[in-house]
Amino acid sequence: MKQDLEKLLEAAVAQLIEQQLLPAEINYRLQISDTKDKAHGDLASNLAMMLAKPAGKAPRELAEQLIAAIPENPVIAKTEIAGPGFINFFLASDNLGERLDSMLADERLGVPLKDSPQTVVIDYSSPNLAKEMHVGHLRTTAIGDALNRVLTFLGDNVIPQNHVGDWGTQFGMLLAFLEERKLAGEEPGSALSDLEEFYRRSKARFDESEEFADTARSIVVALQSGDADYLSAWQQFIDISLSHCQQAYDRLGVLLTREDVHAESAYNDDLEQVVNDLAECGLLKEDAGAKVVILEEFKGRDDKPQVVIIQKKDGGYLYATTDLAAVRHRVRQLKADRSLYVVDARQGDHFKQVFKVAEKAGFVPEHVSLEHIGFGTVNGKDGKPFKTRSGDSIKLSGLLDEAEQRAYDLVKEKNPELDEASLREIARVVGISSIKYADLSKNRNSDYIFDWDLMLSFDGNTAPYLLYAYTRINSIFAKGGIDPEELHGPIQLLHPKEQDLANHLIGLNFILQTVSERAMPHYLANWLYEISVKYSSFYEACPVLAAETEAEKISRLSLSALTAKCLATGLELLGIETLEKM
Repeated sequence: MKQDLEKLLEAAVAQLIEQQLLPAEINYRLQISDTKDKAHGDLASNLAMMLAKPAGKAPRELAEQLIAAIPENPVIAKTEIAGPGFINFFLASDNLGERLDSMLADERLGVPLKDSPQTVVIDYSSPNLAKEMHVGHLRTTAIGDALNRVLTFLGDNVIPQNHVGDWGTQFGMLLAFLEERKLAGEEPGSALSDLEEFYRRSKARFDESEEFADTARSIVVALQSGDADYLSAWQQFIDISLSHCQQAYDRLGVLLTREDVHAESAYNDDLEQVVNDLAECGLLKEDAGAKVVILEEFKGRDDKPQVVIIQKKDGGYLYATTDLAAVRHRVRQLKADRSLYVVDARQGDHFKQVFKVAEKAGFVPEHVSLEHIGFGTVNGKDGKPFKTRSGDSIKLSGLLDEAEQRAYDLVKEKNPELDEASLREIARVVGISSIKYADLSKNRNSDYIFDWDLMLSFDGNTAPYLLYAYTRINSIFAKGGIDPEELHGPIQLLHPKEQDLANHLIGLNFILQTVSERAMPHYLANWLYEISVKYSSFYEACPVLAAETEAEKISRLSLSALTAKCLATGLELLGIETLEKM
């Protein structure tokens, strides 16, 4: 509803500019807010007060002119000017009820497909296959998956890219150690059952034995030269590593599959051509034997231009080279209109430089948008990056195990009569959902504190609270023996709590468009929380099954059914499972 008023006020401003009642060049930020007292209207705007000075008018006078210029519409029942110049809007409940009826009858809840869908490549998760996935991969995986779901729902052609780290010097070390374990009679699957331990053991061998280190370095050369035996061993390691990743993805309920993997090694054959193309367009310079691109647009601490190393003195390539090859692949082969990189915010400077080099080299057409979707770190209660007591990164698998166990203990305490199978299933959904939602409900640009007690709480903006809100609505229909799919309104908004809930439900399309444009899943999470809170207030104030009239009962049941559908759809778009009972 707020977006409807924004459009109407924008049209009013445009008319006043045309009538020369406002200056043509005027900057303003349109804000629509909820009123604290519904007796003064449903929504309000301070637009007249913001524009009064540049317009050279008293705010209340300008407010009158803005109201007069608002196009005829069925949305607004009446307007009032309050205080120094606030415009208060009373919304037409009949029109709102009709729109809610349409949402309830539509499987897409009134959210249209985009008129001009794009091909969007989303780079997310991207673990290093030398180690097991850890808690640091949680944010990129959850955020990327939510964006994948929302953009797909809106009609974009989304192509996930799991840019896993499967190349480079460390793989020589790992392959050398795998070779040793095979010679010792150990099966590869057994040796790699704990990737973190395997990495530590191989690193220890590399550090303690110069002979082993030399063997590892020689394997790197052979691997990069295409040695069939080492490539076969490397592929075996990659397959086992990716199976560990897929287990984590399946438990998290994300959409990534093996088909979405496009690893660092996939770009190996294009790296030399990237260097040649940069040289051909005059961007490549030589600096102490290395081949670099100098970016005058970026200055270092010494106020000198930033230098992006493309090829080292010894001929080796860096992440920037691989990322430039990835840009080319996504633009040329995948035909991306928009390419999102869901990567730690600390890599911001790297991506700014890579994107600038790609732009200057002509690797990216003007219509293609390259966007770094940065995110903050997951910290412990001490404010430092979340790690084990020994200082090691926390394995994602272990984190998920603990989430399910904590949820199991909590659910069993609240519902001791539940059978074991039901307890385990509820604990699985609540545990995994709590971890994901705790992440997705935060502004991705911010760090956040990992707190088990907060994320598993049934109070506040948490997954358990939203899941319970959804199951509570289902319990109403179960108690009444009513099939919510058979409800089609009409929804009548007679009580202020009904109107308050309705005004927020109608904003689903606007919220999803905002998530799409800004790549911010927390907008959707917070909208779902607001809906749950407002439904709770509605439920306490407005009897549903015990409504005074049959029409009122049907209306409130329909409003409840629509709320449940919005919650289920929104949670699904965040990658959160729902439960019918808790």
